[in-house]
Amino acid sequence: MARQVLDALAEQGATGDSVRVVDFDVRPGVETDMGGGDAWPDIRRRILDADILVVSTPTWVGHMSSVAQRVLERLDAELSETDGQGRPSMFGKVAVTAVVGNEDGAHKITADLFQALGDIGFTIPAQGGTYWNNEAMNPKDYIDLERTPEAVAAATATLARNAAHLARRLREHPYPAP
Repeated sequence: MARQVLDALAEQGATGDSVRVVDFDVRPGVETDMGGGDAWPDIRRRILDADILVVSTPTWVGHMSSVAQRVLERLDAELSETDGQGRPSMFGKVAVTAVVGNEDGAHKITADLFQALGDIGFTIPAQGGTYWNNEAMNPKDYIDLERTPEAVAAATATLARNAAHLARRLREHPYPAP
């Protein structure tokens, strides 16, 4: 699903790539660098260089993955970081979400992610989340679907249009400095 979101953003003129945080040694903690081989500083630099952050997570036991939670914990450090004009470091950046799973929980996960990302300073576009959840106790995964359900494709397209529009507006008209 993350790839589909990036493809939809590309259709709106936004370029980007995917970082599977699970493939990196991102240490637990709430600092920008936890030292000793922590991979977060490089990931953080990519986030700082981006206009749009896509957080994609599976639904595990009705909640976001522990990896997604770790990303939020590491982004917590941004609450005390500012840009050159004194604004929080993530002001002017857009965040969207993509959630998949075979059980209920997408709305709660999206709400939890939006609350945290908003607190950190990201701006959330209207209808900035897309998701797919299969019925409970069903082993079929999103990646195994023969085609993307129409409702998911429409939600992803709307997310991309709104995120790209908002990112352009924030780049042209940044939030005021304190």
